[in-house]
Amino acid sequence: MNEDFILALDELEKDKNIDKEIILEALEKALIKSYQKNYDNAENVDVIVDKQTGDIEVFALREVVDDVNDNINEISLKEAKEVDKNLDIGDIARIKIAPKNFGRVAAQTARNIVIQKIRDAQRDSVYGEYLDRENEMITGTIQREDSYNLYVNLDKIEGVVPLKEQVVSEKYIPNERMKFLIKDVKSSSKEPQIVLSRSSEILVTRLFELEVPEITEGVIEIYSIAREAGSRTKIAVFSNDDAIDPVGACIGYKGARVNSIVEELQNEKIDIINYDKSIEEFISNALSPADIVEVLINEKNKQSLVVVNDYQLSLAIGKEGQNARLAARLTGWKIDIKSKTDFDNMSEEEVDQILGLNQEENILTDEEDNEDIDLIEGVDLNENQENEQLSDEELDSIEINTLNEGYDDKDSLFSQVDLKEDNFDQLDEDESDFISSRQEENSEEDSEL
Repeated sequence: MNEDFILALDELEKDKNIDKEIILEALEKALIKSYQKNYDNAENVDVIVDKQTGDIEVFALREVVDDVNDNINEISLKEAKEVDKNLDIGDIARIKIAPKNFGRVAAQTARNIVIQKIRDAQRDSVYGEYLDRENEMITGTIQREDSYNLYVNLDKIEGVVPLKEQVVSEKYIPNERMKFLIKDVKSSSKEPQIVLSRSSEILVTRLFELEVPEITEGVIEIYSIAREAGSRTKIAVFSNDDAIDPVGACIGYKGARVNSIVEELQNEKIDIINYDKSIEEFISNALSPADIVEVLINEKNKQSLVVVNDYQLSLAIGKEGQNARLAARLTGWKIDIKSKTDFDNMSEEEVDQILGLNQEENILTDEEDNEDIDLIEGVDLNENQENEQLSDEELDSIEINTLNEGYDDKDSLFSQVDLKEDNFDQLDEDESDFISSRQEENSEEDSEL
């Protein structure tokens, strides 16, 4: 090998985007394997390729010992000193050798290994390049299509669009250039597999970033997006600059910007709406082009009830419920749509049920009942625990003291009632009269009998 070989490696590095160091390292390993295979020995060797001239040097590696037992892998100290005076017992001596007839077979073996290493290095290079480009948009040329996949030429590698990432209504014509989203990058033994998508919502986002420079600059931001690929997309945007209309900027002059995106998506409908911090206003915008009369919300459960005029009901719901479905996904809220007539005939309980307010009240009631039960049980347990900790003598002393305090208290029963001796005498007389009258009645009853 010579300088022409190094120049060839430089050209290969430029064309294949492969580091020359990787090729030289692969070449050195290949030459070591070729030497061991063709010379049929267990000798440890090392091969060095000069990076400037391309010259190859082969060294036998032998351990310096006192007594040589293995002539292939060991060398005496005396012989080692002739190679390098600094060598000592236990060191590894590098002895330059010139194998005869390294030959055509060895070169062919080295060539095959180097080619394989080049392929591996190229595969790793492509994998690393596309791995960093996940969720990015790329343009490719359609090659062919089978029952399951669409194959796309990406210049350096072939991409695959699985059936689930395709759009049913789209037509894929061979040799036609289209834009795709890099969905996933998978490593394999042959070459990296680049999974592409035409149905992803992120593809629409990348198309708007391409067509609307204000989005790339950060002046306009995309809040959320909901898509049913091939049919319709809703996108909510807002502006960080009050002087710029986000919807108008996305539409462009005479619709030039949005029409370019619609054309790329093969006439898929796109609704661009203003995002608003007020959820009522945001839901109203999301249901465009329908006009909304009123929006009732339950922020805790993210449930809403939207009222529209009778003639706007079908427009608000959309074909097969598409408009309402996309609006719900765009806002992240559950949306129930009622006509003005139906809403006027609804009771307050029915409205609360739609908004989920009845469920909240039931949950709160159950929680309060559980808290009351826990509180009562807690009090009983605490009192029982306290009583269990007191002895009988202590309880007796507490009862006596309590009674004494009751009699001494000014607010006690006896202090509140004024009893005099005359009252007691009157009570005695009334009681004696009652007893004598009762005896007379009993005697009369006996005589009758």
